[in-house]
Amino acid sequence: MSDHTLHSEKSSISRRNSEAASELLNKDSLAHDLSEDRLSPNVPDVTVNADINVHIVDWDGPDDPFNPKNWSFKKKWGATIIVSAFAFISPVSSSMVAPASGQVAADFAITSEAVVAMTISVFTLAHGGSRLLVNPLVKFDAISPSSRSRVLQMANMWYLAWNLGCGFAQNKEQLIAFRFLAGLGGSAALSICGGVISDTWHPEERGMAMGLYTLAPFLGPAIGPMAGAWIAEKSRWRWVFWSTSIFDGFIQILGFLYLKETYAPVLLERKAQVVRNILGDPEKGQQPREVRTIYTNVDRHWKSVFKKALTRPFVLFSREPIIQVAGLYMMFVYGLLYIFLTTLPAIFGGVYRERPGIAGLNYIALGVGITGASQTSAVVMDKLYAKLKQKYGTGKPEFRLLVLYPSGVLIPVGLLITGWTVENKGHWIGADVGLTLVGAGIILVFQGVQAYIIDSYSLHAASGKSTSSFTQTTADLLAGACPALAAVYFLRPIAGFGFPIFAPGMFKYLGYGVGNTVLAVITIVIGAPAPILFWKFGERIRNASAYAVKTPPPMKPSGPRQVADPEIRF
Repeated sequence: MSDHTLHSEKSSISRRNSEAASELLNKDSLAHDLSEDRLSPNVPDVTVNADINVHIVDWDGPDDPFNPKNWSFKKKWGATIIVSAFAFISPVSSSMVAPASGQVAADFAITSEAVVAMTISVFTLAHGGSRLLVNPLVKFDAISPSSRSRVLQMANMWYLAWNLGCGFAQNKEQLIAFRFLAGLGGSAALSICGGVISDTWHPEERGMAMGLYTLAPFLGPAIGPMAGAWIAEKSRWRWVFWSTSIFDGFIQILGFLYLKETYAPVLLERKAQVVRNILGDPEKGQQPREVRTIYTNVDRHWKSVFKKALTRPFVLFSREPIIQVAGLYMMFVYGLLYIFLTTLPAIFGGVYRERPGIAGLNYIALGVGITGASQTSAVVMDKLYAKLKQKYGTGKPEFRLLVLYPSGVLIPVGLLITGWTVENKGHWIGADVGLTLVGAGIILVFQGVQAYIIDSYSLHAASGKSTSSFTQTTADLLAGACPALAAVYFLRPIAGFGFPIFAPGMFKYLGYGVGNTVLAVITIVIGAPAPILFWKFGERIRNASAYAVKTPPPMKPSGPRQVADPEIRF
């Protein structure tokens, strides 16, 4: 194919009016976004491989307005807030029924403490298996890319239906089953929303957005029981589910109206469809040509894609020491959180004889710790990363781990204060101080580990060459961050389900003082050496891994950045 022919084809593409592009690209109001930003819509840049007659569609340079990373600051925060709302409502439901568990037990004649705890924690058990199924849905970019927005909203509607059904349950079996089914849908937001953050924010900007996103799933379980306590005191337990369903319906409407698509394979596939229509019009005698995006996988069979996406989290967990240690540590910390969420009604209602509504206010202490530490960490994490990157000449995932050091002190100290204050029937403010420290330590663990995993298992979308020179047509060169997060997270719901079941028995026989001391010792043994070991050996482990990102060579400080940001592929 001659250079003149290639030039003519690209000129023909560029001359096509914006209506053809807008018709296919406007599925998520992309054309409207362009008009808002006063940019003229463009048919995407195309690289033509003359040897095999394949057209590769990529972003139209690093400043392509269709790339979500180039959205306005306002639009990025709009997407972040909406997906964080989706990530907030499901955790609210996971624990909101805890203060009303006594009413549930009375209505359904439940006498076993383990069964009562199961009606609360079975919701989190569903999260583990569901995440492993949601991940393949958004990994079908090898066949036809799945919209993050569409998968998220369909899963949320599933959650909404079964959560509403929980309010109409007639026996404990129905309630447990409906709670499990609601949890299957509710976990999608926790799996997908992190991908939206990585789609829209550059790594050095991601701290604040990640702070809001990680805050939502942890603030939800603290706010939910507080609201549920007043509902339990003033009304029936069924309104716990009906009220969350009403709120979730409002979030669903916002998502339907305002949540734009951010997934790069989906957006580039829509652009590729424009090119296919232009280059392969049979009515004009044009020979159809193969058009691919840079994410298109050569192996296009759905079975291969689904199998790979479904099994990869287990492969990563079995082979990657970083993921193994991070997964076990997060599993234990998550279990601690749900121990407090499910036992606070017994502590403040049983030991301190507080009414349900007043007892529920003690969840504020947990929320204060989570919120304060989350927002502080988000700012500090970005600043520390920037300073260390400047000092060492290159960015490293290990820079995210510094926020873990305070957690190794906050969690065990908070456990000891709360446990022995309650054991000795000290003033309730002492127990709340301990809860605040525990909440702060827990959110620091999750923010630090999550940011570390995302940076360690991201895919570099470009080398030093410009984006128009991409020849990579395989979407599976390395494991993406979403399978890595799924590998870290799939143990977490098991702890959220199991810890609340054994906790009442442990506190009954050991007491709150000794019981919390045991938990504090375990936290010290696991949590204290983890950040030190990761900081010292993490880079060496990553560089020896077949999946993790290798540390790039130091960059010269002079001149503008010429290397594209690492693209996290979920």
